[in-house]
Amino acid sequence: MKSGDLMLTPMGLRVRGRVLPCTIGRSGVTTRKREGDGATPAGVHGIVGCLYRPDRMAQPVDWALPIGPMDLWSDDPRAGDYNKMVRAPYAFSHERLRRADPMYDLVLILDWNWPVSHPGQGSAIFIHRWRRPGAPTAGCIALGAEDLLWLVRGLRHADRVIVPEGLSKTL
Repeated sequence: MKSGDLMLTPMGLRVRGRVLPCTIGRSGVTTRKREGDGATPAGVHGIVGCLYRPDRMAQPVDWALPIGPMDLWSDDPRAGDYNKMVRAPYAFSHERLRRADPMYDLVLILDWNWPVSHPGQGSAIFIHRWRRPGAPTAGCIALGAEDLLWLVRGLRHADRVIVPEGLSKTL
């Protein structure tokens, strides 16, 4: 483990001497991730990007990219650009990145099944804002808004997210 690593623990996300309350997928942690299973994938995941809503917040770090009205994420294993950011109009199943709620106002993109994706092994594992404390995700890791901003502003290039096997559905 490196000094900047983010470690998912039963108490929350441990990083830089703090433990941030968080939630994970409704199905807990898995070593056999599949599209739509609601599980957070176990493993060591790189942080490969940051997205933010420029109409709702200032750019949090210089490497963050703005989310525009046409930005989507492909979650259709039949699509050639499965598990990639795409733009509307888009003929395949997708998730809208510019949401009415604040859940994706600030998003870290993890390298799960990316940049080379394998159909059906799961898409879009993000660290994003939670719906509310304790509310599970569809497989991502979610934090409170202030903790997420603090986390993003302190990240370094080689920081990773470590998700150990065997964590329960609730943290």
